[in-house]
Amino acid sequence: MYPDAERLAVAAATIVAETLRSSPALRLVLAGGTTPKRCYMLLAAMGLSWARATVLFGDERCLPPLDPETNFQIASKALLRTVCPATVHRIPGELGPDEAAAAYEPIVAAAPLDLVLLGIGIDGHTASLFPGNDALRATGYVAGVRNAAKPPPERVTLTLRALHEAKRVVILAAGADKKDAVRRAFAGEVPAGMIDRAEWLVTADAR
Repeated sequence: MYPDAERLAVAAATIVAETLRSSPALRLVLAGGTTPKRCYMLLAAMGLSWARATVLFGDERCLPPLDPETNFQIASKALLRTVCPATVHRIPGELGPDEAAAAYEPIVAAAPLDLVLLGIGIDGHTASLFPGNDALRATGYVAGVRNAAKPPPERVTLTLRALHEAKRVVILAAGADKKDAVRRAFAGEVPAGMIDRAEWLVTADAR
């Protein structure tokens, strides 16, 4: 448990840095959200070698690729333009949920995911796996999402299968507004609580 979001972001950045140092060919999955963004900014200042790393994304909005609300653009501004990983696999959300998921499926399936960073929404969603959404029942590694409970309604997400098979999954939860979602996740009632072996980094006010 961490006293505030800054300490949590430092802890998350440390996990990524240590993993990258020990596994330079890391396949890293990035999350969206405010807390992960701060983690990325810290990583960008660490002077690490990303020359063999591959970066993927846990989910994406079906928006044009240059839209500032996409996870790709947020991560690019905070981290990727600075560290220049060997490979960055952007989810092509502009293709729409189904086409984008089909395009991303072989990329995710090609090799194990070494480290996945995730956040949690106030409704308990993680990536773009929302409570009650059909994507929770997807059998592949990537699913198109329609009727998401949070705009925009069309998205693309890694599935529970992909997250279960990842080598390490770390979920970041910061802020008092996440307290009920964290409680429900620990009880297994929402998608963020359905991931096998997930590690949680939680601030005191979220617990």
